Amino acid sequence: MNKPTLQKLNLQHLITLVDWAKAEGWTPGPFDAHVFYATDPDGHYGYFIGDELIAGGSIVSYKGEFGFMGLFIVKSNYRGKGFGRQLWFERRNLLLSRLKPEATIGMDGVVAMQPFYREGGFASAFIDKRFVRKGEHFSENSFVTPIQPTDYAVIYDYDSLYFGFTRPYFLKPWLELPQTKAFKFVEKNVFKGFVVIRKAAIGYKIGPLFADHFKVAEALYRACLSHAEGEDVFLDIPLNNPQAVQLTEQYAAKPVFECARMYYGQKPNVDINKIFGITSFELG
Repeated sequence: MNKPTLQKLNLQHLITLVDWAKAEGWTPGPFDAHVFYATDPDGHYGYFIGDELIAGGSIVSYKGEFGFMGLFIVKSNYRGKGFGRQLWFERRNLLLSRLKPEATIGMDGVVAMQPFYREGGFASAFIDKRFVRKGEHFSENSFVTPIQPTDYAVIYDYDSLYFGFTRPYFLKPWLELPQTKAFKFVEKNVFKGFVVIRKAAIGYKIGPLFADHFKVAEALYRACLSHAEGEDVFLDIPLNNPQAVQLTEQYAAKPVFECARMYYGQKPNVDINKIFGITSFELG
C-alpha cells in the first residue's frame, strides 16, 4: 500500500468527512461543514493515497489564540493500519505551529480514545454528556425572542465570555445556517443568555446554550423544545455544571453519549456554571 500524503482539505473534502461522521452515527448537521470551513479555511487536513481521501480532521485556529481539534475520522476500510495515529500527531503538531506560543488546544475525546489523547499531551477537564428528549410545545416566555442581525454584536461579546475567545467569523454563519433558529433572553434591557438550535441528521441539536442562571437556561431550552415539537432534541452539557445536569433531569432527557473535554495547555478561564450547552464537539 502506498504511503499516504498529508494535504489541506477543501470544502468538498470536509463535506465528505461530515458524511462519514453521519454514517458513524455522529448526527452532524447537514450544513455544518460549510460553517467549519468558513471558520478557518486553512484548518482542515487529511491523508490521501493517490487522489483518495482516507482520513482527516479539523485543526481550527481561532486567530492564533486558541486551537481546536475535531471531526477526526478514518475511512472504514483504512482503519487498524496506523494511519489514524500518525495523522493525529501530524495534525496536533501542525496546529501548534499555527498558534501563538503558549496557546491552548481543546478537543472532545471519546472514552475509548482518551488514553491515547493523554499520551499526546492532553488532560481531561470535564465530562461532556449528550442528552436527548422529544420536543414539545411550551408556553412562550415574554423575555425570549428570536435573534436578529442587529443583536449580533451583543451575541459575539456574550459568547466570548463562555467560549473564552471571540469568534464572530464562526458565529455569524452558525446563526444563519438553514433550518436553524436562535433565541435570546433579555429582561429589562439586560441580555442574559442565548441559544442556537439547528437541524441535524436525526432531529435537532442545541448549541451553544449560554445563560446567566438556571431560569434563563430553562426558558431558552423550552423555546428550543417548542421549535422542534415531536422531534429528537439533543443537548450536550458539561457534567461539572450541576444546574445543567438539573435541567436535563427536570425535563427527563436521556443520556446517549459521553466524551471528555480535554486541553493541551492551560484550560480557558470561563465560568462553567453559565455553560448549559456546548456549541459542538467538532469546533468547541
